[in-house]
Amino acid sequence: MQAKKRYLLVFVSCAFLAYCYFGGYRLKSEISVTEINFLPDFVDLKAIRTGSAIRHKERPISESTNECRMETCFDFSRCHKDFRVYIYPPDDSLVPSHSYQKLLSVLEESRYYTNDPTKACLFVLNLDTLDRDRLSNDYVRNLQIRIQRLPYWNNGQNHVIFNLYSGTWPAYAENGLDFDTGTAILAKASVSINSIRSGFDISIPLFHKKHPEKGGEPGFVISNNFPLNKSYLLAFKGKRYVHGIGSETRNALFHLHNERDIVMVTTCRHGKSWKDMKDERCDEDNKEYDRYDYEVLLQNSTFCLVPRGRRLGSYRFLEALQAGCIPVLLSNGWALPFAQVIDWSKAVVWADERLLLQVTAIHF
Repeated sequence: MQAKKRYLLVFVSCAFLAYCYFGGYRLKSEISVTEINFLPDFVDLKAIRTGSAIRHKERPISESTNECRMETCFDFSRCHKDFRVYIYPPDDSLVPSHSYQKLLSVLEESRYYTNDPTKACLFVLNLDTLDRDRLSNDYVRNLQIRIQRLPYWNNGQNHVIFNLYSGTWPAYAENGLDFDTGTAILAKASVSINSIRSGFDISIPLFHKKHPEKGGEPGFVISNNFPLNKSYLLAFKGKRYVHGIGSETRNALFHLHNERDIVMVTTCRHGKSWKDMKDERCDEDNKEYDRYDYEVLLQNSTFCLVPRGRRLGSYRFLEALQAGCIPVLLSNGWALPFAQVIDWSKAVVWADERLLLQVTAIHF
C-alpha cells in the first residue's frame, strides 16, 4: 500500500464510521443508545484508565466525554450532504512538525477537503498534537488555551485529533495529552483496549518521521506461495531498555536467540546516556546486534516479533507488514490499528508479554 493511502486510510476510517452511523441513524432511529453501546455493563469506566498513578499534572477526562459514542457526541446534521473536512488555517506563531505537515498535506489534497467551514462534517486542527511528550522538541506548549480559541471548537464536537505519542518519562501515561479533547474523535497510536471509546475513537499505526508522504517502497510480498522458503522462522532486531517501562520483555529476548532459525538481537546504544546506564550484557549484545542487517532480517523471516516499546505501539508493526513478515505481537492490551475494518486475527499472531519464554512453543 502506498504511503499516501496509509495516511488517507486514517481519514477514510473516520468517514467509514460516520457513514455507517448515518445509515443506522436514519434507518433505525428507534434503536436505543444502550443497545449499541459496545462496552459491557460491568465495566467500571473510572477504573480502566491506564497510566501513571500520579495524575496531578494531567487534565481530567469528564465522565460524559469518556463515554462518547457517535450517537451522543457527534452532530450528524453537519454531514447530511457531502462528506467534507475542514482544516483550520495555519497558525503563524507555530510551525508543525514535518510529520504533521505531511498528514495535513495528504488531507488537503484529498477529495474530501473543503476550505469552507460551513460545509464541513469533520474539523482537523492546525495545531500539532502528534507528540505530547513534554521532553520532545515537537511538544506544543499551552495547547489547551490555543484550542479553546479555535472558532469552531465547540468542545471538540465533530473534530478529529491525531496523536502518536502521549505521556513522558517515566510512566508514559496513555492519557497524558496535557489538554482536554472534549468530545473530539481521537485517532491515536498505542491506544489500549481499555481506553479506546469503541465505535468512536480510532487506533492508528505508529509511523516514523521518515515515513514518506507519497509513494515509498512497495511491499516485498509478490506471491502467496506456501510454504514460505525463508532463512529464519522468527526474528527481532531493535533497541532494548535497560530499565523502565517496556524493559522487561526486551531485556529477556536473548534467551530465545539460537543463531539458527530464531534471531533475537538487541542494542543498548540509544539515548544520550546509554553508557552510564548499560548493564553487563550490553557489550555482548551490541556485537551480536551488528552482525545482522535489519531489512534483510525482516525480509528473510517468516515471523517477526513485535514487542511493545515504551508505549504499546511500535514502528516495527508497519515495517514487518511491508516486508511480508507475519507480526508476532507482544503488547498486552493494545487496540490494533483500524480494527473496525480489518480482521487482524487472520494476519497476526498474539503472544503474551508475561509468557515470553513460551513464544517459541506457539504452533506457527
